[in-house]
Amino acid sequence: MKYILLLLLLALVVFAIGFRKGRPPERPPASPARPPAPPEPKGMIACAHCGLHLPRDEALPGRGGSFCSAEHRAAFEVGQDGS
Repeated sequence: MKYILLLLLLALVVFAIGFRKGRPPERPPASPARPPAPPEPKGMIACAHCGLHLPRDEALPGRGGSFCSAEHRAAFEVGQDGS
């Protein structure tokens, strides 16, 4: 009986040592990666004919201002010439 108890105690020690070595080393949690900064907003401009807001770099320049399309530029310029 004494040998069985000693054998169980020895098995428990070996199990505890093996369990501790099998675990990966504890590391501090990694800091979460920062998301990239959002892009800067584009400057907006209103069409001189219909008032639609669109990015400044997509607007078409004309004699009366900036326009959303070539048709609106032409219609605005024709309307200005007839006055």
